[in-house]
Amino acid sequence: MTDRAREFRDLHCRGRFLILPNAWDAGSARLIQECGARAIATTSSGVAWSRGYPDGDALPPRVLATVVAEIARVIHVPLSVDIEGGYSCEPARVGEVVALVAEAGGVGINIEDGSGPVDLLCAKIAAARAAAQRCGVDIFINARTDVYLKALVPAPGAAQETIARARRYRDAGCDGLFVPRLTAREDIERIAEEVELPLNLMLVPGLPPLAELRALGVRRVSAGSALAQAAYGRAQRAARQLLEAERFDGLFEDGAAYADMNAMMTPATGRCACGRD
Repeated sequence: MTDRAREFRDLHCRGRFLILPNAWDAGSARLIQECGARAIATTSSGVAWSRGYPDGDALPPRVLATVVAEIARVIHVPLSVDIEGGYSCEPARVGEVVALVAEAGGVGINIEDGSGPVDLLCAKIAAARAAAQRCGVDIFINARTDVYLKALVPAPGAAQETIARARRYRDAGCDGLFVPRLTAREDIERIAEEVELPLNLMLVPGLPPLAELRALGVRRVSAGSALAQAAYGRAQRAARQLLEAERFDGLFEDGAAYADMNAMMTPATGRCACGRD
């Protein structure tokens, strides 16, 4: 097991509470690390948008692997990668994606069921585990179920359906359960108690405060695409102000300092091999 894989797994131990901001490229990942993150996760949508693709299993896996390698090069904390549905309906191909991610520096993955059958995600999880073992990485597999996100069953049965799926995914080899759009306190507490996996929630409006989530048994929260959307929204407003109102004061509000960003990306020597700054 690599040191970072062990470190990431330890961050999910009972009694711990992991806050995972989601990055979309090397710059955002390093910035988040410098803010104090103990680990970094990627946002599939943010990564896809930054590379010119829509979210939804459209990003070519080798492009994803390039992003993972770029992020891993500039951070020194564990990196978990959202691989959506694995970019394939074939478990063997999903295993190949996981191998690319592990070789590029990822020590965790998120993989989702979406609207697909439970059996298919179970097969993907098993393939992911086998591929990671072949790479020598004890990758943390966070199984995402979209029961709440996509309202896959009527609301009264959502908690029970989530628990049933979680048990299947656990038996297939996953290490954690991610339930986006789960916000009801009673459902959170029930799922956290009945599922023998670290429970991961996504930050959304209406979610209880973090201190309360911890008391309810949640062990991990992630921002999803929220940080990327905030950054793109800020850039959009500044660009519109410049182009439509011919004002540029918005360009200089709350921006990251050039020197700080540059220092985060500069090798220890301070200069590149060609001698230029």
